[in-house]
Amino acid sequence: MVSAAAWATLLQHPASPLSRWLTDAVTRRAVMGLAMGSTAVALIQSPLGARTGAHMNPAVTLAFLRIGKLGRGDAAGYVLGQFLGGSVGILAATVLLAGLPSDPSVNYVATVPGPLGAGVAFVAEAVIAFLMMTLVLTLMSQPSLSRFTGLGAGLFVALCIVVEAPLSGMSMNPARSLGSNLLSHTENSLWIYFTAPVLGMWLAAELHARWPQPSRSLPHVCQSR
Repeated sequence: MVSAAAWATLLQHPASPLSRWLTDAVTRRAVMGLAMGSTAVALIQSPLGARTGAHMNPAVTLAFLRIGKLGRGDAAGYVLGQFLGGSVGILAATVLLAGLPSDPSVNYVATVPGPLGAGVAFVAEAVIAFLMMTLVLTLMSQPSLSRFTGLGAGLFVALCIVVEAPLSGMSMNPARSLGSNLLSHTENSLWIYFTAPVLGMWLAAELHARWPQPSRSLPHVCQSR
């Protein structure tokens, strides 16, 4: 959340020279996508990410719970930590950036439906969540490809920010949206980001569990180091 708020402020706030230079919306989203994709890869491949399985998303956690790679107690701990981390992150970013993320141009990096409305935003969020989890499970199930899981997830995040963000704001993560939307007083749209990503990723996990797999080598996410 700190990274998202910092980059959104840099790209969108009127006081930022970069926002005056990059006036094209697609170019801004491309830069934001590259930044967020790189952040995701760095977190996934970091020592903490390796230790915990890099769970930063309740929808991901519930999908892994569905396929039996995470216990209920661990899942509850993950979800609590994700919501706490996301909310504290946007608050910390606002303080560190001297309140700049509160400007309407940044709006606390809140995720809100695009001009096509809430229905389209819900469908878009569910689709990208389904595709993300399908990609992750496919890569992790193949020993020759599993090392590319973080890179694949990061590239997909970048692509979604460029292509899908105009439809829903590109959340794909309930914990990412909670604090931002509460601070920006856009909590009326939270139902989209609390339900669609969970539905999409749960469906991907359900299909993965039922579809015959040549290898069932998905690792458990909690490992002792």
